[in-house]
Formats: sequence, C-alpha cells, structure tokens
Amino acid sequence: MNKSINTTGSIFSGLFGLVVFAIGVVNTFWGNDPGFGIFLLLLSLVYFSPVTNYIKHRIGFTVPVWLKIALGIFIIWAALGVGELFDKVDLMLGNV
Repeated sequence: MNKSINTTGSIFSGLFGLVVFAIGVVNTFWGNDPGFGIFLLLLSLVYFSPVTNYIKHRIGFTVPVWLKIALGIFIIWAALGVGELFDKVDLMLGNV
C-alpha cells in the first residue's frame, strides 16, 4: 500500500476518533445518558492508530476499514438522532 495513502487514512481516522471522543465526553457529562457517552468513548479508541497497532501486536486482529466506516456512520446517526447531540451541546454551553 502506498505510504502517503496510509498516512492520510491514519490522520483522518485519528481526527474522526477525536470527534467521536468529544461527542462521548458531551454525552457522558451532560444530558441523561452517561452510559452512551462511555460507550462512545470506548468506540473512539478504534480510530486511533496507537490503539489499533497495540491490538494488532497483542492479538493479531485489525479492524477493517469498511467496518470503521460502517461504525462511523452508526456513531454519527446515533449521536445526532437518538443522542440529541445539539440539545446537549446547548445544555453544556449554558453551564459555562
């Protein structure tokens, strides 16, 4: 695989992981569902290269790209629709 494509994919994966992590923090500390927030925090780890490299080294398993994309679509759908992310962000900004 081309190294520049791999690096670009790793950067996008890490950035998406940060977004999911931030959504998880918002859901954990604001609103009424901290369990969903913790679940998102754990799922965000799948998108960070050091974590995936560690998992690959320890157990020899890597999460395929198609599964990361499908998981990302599910996370965005759940956070925006079911998780009422915008309402929780408004609540968070009202506490500041």
